[in-house]
Amino acid sequence: MNHFHSIRELLSTLSRGHKLLAEMFEKRKSLSYKYEYALEVLDNNEDIIQLLLSKDIVRQNGNFLELDDQFLQFFEQILEVNEEINTSFINENLRQVKEEYMLYYLKANSESERYKYLKLVKSTLRKVGRITLRNILDLNRNIENTFKTEPNYKIKLLKLENHKLKLNAIQQLIEQTEKLILEDELTFFKTAADEELKLITIQLRLDLTDSRQNLIEARKQIIEFINQIKYQSKFIGKLRQIKYLKDQFEIKGKTNIVELIAKSRATMFDPKPTYPLKLSLDGLENEDARKSIEKLYHRIKPEIKPFTQTAIQISPEYLIQETETEVAVNLDEIKNNFSASGNHLFFFVMNYRFNREVSFEERVTIYCQLISMFEDEFEVSENFNRQNEIEYAMVYPK
Repeated sequence: MNHFHSIRELLSTLSRGHKLLAEMFEKRKSLSYKYEYALEVLDNNEDIIQLLLSKDIVRQNGNFLELDDQFLQFFEQILEVNEEINTSFINENLRQVKEEYMLYYLKANSESERYKYLKLVKSTLRKVGRITLRNILDLNRNIENTFKTEPNYKIKLLKLENHKLKLNAIQQLIEQTEKLILEDELTFFKTAADEELKLITIQLRLDLTDSRQNLIEARKQIIEFINQIKYQSKFIGKLRQIKYLKDQFEIKGKTNIVELIAKSRATMFDPKPTYPLKLSLDGLENEDARKSIEKLYHRIKPEIKPFTQTAIQISPEYLIQETETEVAVNLDEIKNNFSASGNHLFFFVMNYRFNREVSFEERVTIYCQLISMFEDEFEVSENFNRQNEIEYAMVYPK
């Protein structure tokens, strides 16, 4: 591997190959990026491709190219488009701050040494708050993408359960960070007495507060998604069982489906089942929950009663009754007359004398309605005829 000798060499190499790197990064989820595509992007300048290969920025596998994992992760982290939730990174940074940098600072003899370790503490605390918020955003996006795009419901459920574990891990990291700030507030933070460190600590607490609130919404969403998947999988399992019994012509003998359908009054407008988030009693008993409930109560509680306005008087014009008469078509009467006519149904409907003027399109609709409502009393033959570019079946009374 050819290492870069300076930051200028690295930036110069990335600048020369920026067209290809941007193209490959946009298509990073594609399984293959051909060598010929890279030549077209670089106007057949093969020297740039060889330069990127020699510096291990791009790797070649046969006739295909791919970005090196180190640079791919770097681009994703800088652009904040990475989908992996890295909680171990935050955990390791917290451990270094508590068990290394703070202790080194307190035991340092010179001002320069203390400044070096103080700088490391401030840099790490900045990263912890920013990375925690970004991990929560990535987690919310992954939860939504998993629920909407994963076709296999078993894999979808497993992924959501894993996202739930990562959510719990982020929650623990937030608690550890807050504990770190509170425990060392009277030791390290008071001893350091640095103005910038105070501002960083305040911003970190604000970031942790936002993170905790976002985690509540994420937890609610993931629980709702998991409940929906379980409900759908249970419903599909029952539906497949009913389909199997129907295909075996055993559904009426082995089930009471006829009785249930007769009693059912379900419609398409029935409300969908909901899965409310139930808070645990243990969680409501702690001090933080009580304070949050009190703040929410004072925020929602109205201090001034709203003034109820009296509705204006309705104009007498709107109280005048208007009647509209519409002549309805009696399908039962048409069916009875058709049974005694001796003609086929389409000819009979086209020549039937209605109480009002009926267009050709309405007569075709009536023809279809009669077949749909009285199919057991009609005999639909296999012969067809055509009139006004409409093909219809020859239907006779039984």
